[in-house]
Amino acid sequence: MLLASACVTGPDFQYLRQDVNELKRNSYETKRDLDALKDSSAFAVREDTFKAVQEGQGEINSKLSEVSLGLQELRGRFEENKYYTEKQLKESALERDMIEARLAGIEDQIKLLRDKIMPAGGQVKTTEPGGNQPAPVAASGPEDESSPTGTFVTGGEQIGGREEAPDDGRRKAYEAAYKAFKEKKFKDARKRFEAFLKDYPGNDLTDNAQFWIAETYYAENNYEDAILAYESVLKNYPDSDKTGGAMLKQGFAFIELGDKKTGGIILNRLIEKLPDSKEAAIAKKKIELLEAKPIKDK
Repeated sequence: MLLASACVTGPDFQYLRQDVNELKRNSYETKRDLDALKDSSAFAVREDTFKAVQEGQGEINSKLSEVSLGLQELRGRFEENKYYTEKQLKESALERDMIEARLAGIEDQIKLLRDKIMPAGGQVKTTEPGGNQPAPVAASGPEDESSPTGTFVTGGEQIGGREEAPDDGRRKAYEAAYKAFKEKKFKDARKRFEAFLKDYPGNDLTDNAQFWIAETYYAENNYEDAILAYESVLKNYPDSDKTGGAMLKQGFAFIELGDKKTGGIILNRLIEKLPDSKEAAIAKKKIELLEAKPIKDK
């Protein structure tokens, strides 16, 4: 080797050095290209990953938008339902207040006219003369010719057939008034019943007389005065056996005036108070007829 080295000349060594440097330079450039290729590959991988993440984020945003729109729609429906519900509640409350105010007004009118229609005081009777209680006739069906007020009125009552009352004048006065009523002489009957109440207050026929006064008004289609007269029966004689008939005919009177709501309220109160009575059965049928053929309120 020493001999070989000794044989290498200066120029040859110089060429060898240049070749070595060239190889180093080529190696460096190759390494640089490899690094650049690695960076380029890494960037491509990062870019693909970024695009995938971007696409995923876009899909998530789209779904979130759909969910948000759904929530807005549900919120809108909820607010709409809430509005209509509150509106209906307010209307129902207003309607109830109007009915209560109307009833209060009627009660005020009754209080103002009570002294004119009915003398104060009175003893509630326990039995009808003759033991027969007038029973209302159903609204539907043929009119009874013996019923002075027609289809909607109560039936007759017997005056005779019982032991003479201690006050024979009282009995005869009542008989005369009721006879006029049966003969459809309603004004005459009303005057006689009013005179009976004035001359014989506080006896077992007082509530009957007041009831027949109301019936005379109803028979004459004077429903306003009939309502007030029936109210006198209900206020002054709450335990009378004429209570059911008075409530029934008072409800009918309101309906005849076109006030179906108030009439229906009174009929429903009758059904609640006397559920097993004949009057309640008639009231139920009347309510069914009203629902089938509604009457416009005034």
